[in-house]
Amino acid sequence: MADIAQRTVRLEPPRRPEREVKLETLGTVVDAARPLSPAERLLQYTGVRRLIVVVVLCVAWQLYAMYLNNNLLFPTLAETGEALYDALVQGPLIERTLVSLQTLLMGYAAGLALAGIFTTLAVSTRAGTDLLSTLTAMFNPLPAIALLPLALLWFGLGAKSLVFVIIHSVLWAVALNTHSGFTSVSPTLRMAGQNCGLRGISYVTQLLVPAAFPSILTGLKIGWAFAWRTLIAAELVFGVSSRSGGLGWFIFENKNTLDIPNVFAGLLTVIIIGLVIENVIFRTIEKQTIGRWGMQS
Repeated sequence: MADIAQRTVRLEPPRRPEREVKLETLGTVVDAARPLSPAERLLQYTGVRRLIVVVVLCVAWQLYAMYLNNNLLFPTLAETGEALYDALVQGPLIERTLVSLQTLLMGYAAGLALAGIFTTLAVSTRAGTDLLSTLTAMFNPLPAIALLPLALLWFGLGAKSLVFVIIHSVLWAVALNTHSGFTSVSPTLRMAGQNCGLRGISYVTQLLVPAAFPSILTGLKIGWAFAWRTLIAAELVFGVSSRSGGLGWFIFENKNTLDIPNVFAGLLTVIIIGLVIENVIFRTIEKQTIGRWGMQS
């Protein structure tokens, strides 16, 4: 009996020491229940944090330009802002920007339509999958700007050539991400949709598109970025159409006249448009779709 009692005692787990929490330690940094300060509450917002990043970059820009003290190489933020205001009020910057955006929207819409056709064929038939894989492997590594000389021969000097290279820059990025999203949809969800009678176009639009929308939205963002920078690069060289060029041509003209503040004003306009498209349009789409659907943490 003594041996059994001894073994029973040995099997008992060791007792942990008592932990005493004093009331005066509450409210320290390590306490999860500590109320947030006003500054910490502000930092909870994504827009505030991004605004801080922009402000830091602007301050660094101004300080470096003042240190360099050569507006022919690097104008200050104040000089760039003044040039931007003059170009908006008295110059052709608004007109040039609208020309670029109009051309961009035409090429972007056409690229999205073609990407939708290719990906629909790819998820519907094996031949469509082979076609999309082959064309993507052939043309996706090809820079869109490299096709501009051919586009000028085929379509002439004008918006048609720019639309052609924009379509090339949008099509493959959107098609790749969309097809990747379609293939990542679970087989269970696919069979459930087929059991509900979804076939063909309805199968794609009502099941695959909502399920794969995070990948589709990523493709839309990448396609937009590719299209925007391809357009600006093309306009820098071949941007004149009917006596009017786009934003890239505005930058190129001012570079030739060594008006560097206006060059930076044009570049700043490109950046501002990119920020607005990303943080307003795509952010709103993201919140209204995958955010509300619970597909994003």
